[in-house]
Amino acid sequence: MTFYSFAKVVVWRIFKPLYRIQVIGKEHFPEKGGVLLCANHIDNLDPPVVGITAPRPVVFMGKEELFQKPLLKTLMEKLNVIPIKRGMSDREALRKGLNVLKKDQVLGLFPEGTRSKTGELGKGLAGAGFFALRTDAAVIPCAIIGPYKPFSKLKVVYGEPIDLQEYRDNKANPGEVTDVIMNRIKKLIDEHSK
Repeated sequence: MTFYSFAKVVVWRIFKPLYRIQVIGKEHFPEKGGVLLCANHIDNLDPPVVGITAPRPVVFMGKEELFQKPLLKTLMEKLNVIPIKRGMSDREALRKGLNVLKKDQVLGLFPEGTRSKTGELGKGLAGAGFFALRTDAAVIPCAIIGPYKPFSKLKVVYGEPIDLQEYRDNKANPGEVTDVIMNRIKKLIDEHSK
């Protein structure tokens, strides 16, 4: 058993009863091939929650600051997190992210780039659109609907793959494609918040 698999089992056993996690739409998740998984970002616990509910292992992109403390750095590396510099174009991180998708793995992103202070969905950064346009990966929207309060219900909703072929064919700009992805995440939030 890999460290990732072990961690997933342990975290699931703690989080499932604590946050009464309900997972919706797992059937939309492709069983194979590259997947770009894009979720809203409402809490520091979003990455482990997406990691334990996704049907396949997820390689996340995480802020570089997480790698500055030795113990945390070791943990991030064992969980296959790719460090990314915030607020600037990080070519090395982009290259690593593309390689994940080209190897038919799952790349997890929070397109907003940082947690929402209000819980409302923020504007997405162009990175999600960049990955969507540069590969043939399936793009799966994910909505995390909180709050993260013990024994309150937390929903994780996986939507159907977003058809971006028209945008790829027309060489759309990454920002436009990110907007399409964010709109789909918003739709999932609106549909399942009731």
